[in-house]
Amino acid sequence: MKRTSQSLCTQRAVSLESPLGQIQVSGCKNGVHTIQLLMDVPPEVRSDNASPSSTFSVSDGQEEMSPELQHCVVWLQAYFSTPWTVGRLPLPAFHHPALHGDAFTGRVLQTLLREVKVGETVSYKRLAEMAGNPKAVRAVGGAMRRNPVPLLIPCHRVISSSGQSGTYMGGKGNHLKQWLLNHEKAKGED
Repeated sequence: MKRTSQSLCTQRAVSLESPLGQIQVSGCKNGVHTIQLLMDVPPEVRSDNASPSSTFSVSDGQEEMSPELQHCVVWLQAYFSTPWTVGRLPLPAFHHPALHGDAFTGRVLQTLLREVKVGETVSYKRLAEMAGNPKAVRAVGGAMRRNPVPLLIPCHRVISSSGQSGTYMGGKGNHLKQWLLNHEKAKGED
């Protein structure tokens, strides 16, 4: 059996408290592997009016963070406090197989990351065109579902052609997608 470089990694995880609830970031010295939005607080309990920067903190795992995990935490802190500034920040390195190579999923995710900026949205259809296969609208949806690093690669910015926000996290995170889109639109209004 062939072993991938990811299977040889010593992964560490850090838990963060954010306006979206708990976020878990895992990675190794080579880069970030995954970001998971854990949805630990039901939307009806969460205060959507909370100040983003005051509700972001590292809750567990800080003592074992690699430089790339630390870089990711700093990026996320900036995103939740001043999202319009992250376009000027370097992203942490990614170390997940879906983000490397020339597979369609990787191409779609890299196109989204490169082309759709904070406060912008793109339709599934347009993203398929941008990634070089205009007929692959459903495959773009699949790529969004397989995105290992949401927030860093902004799958929440992909919407339906009708302008509706569409589903997020299999429909369980639609309220999070709407919060993220509103958070990005509020740029500079403070």
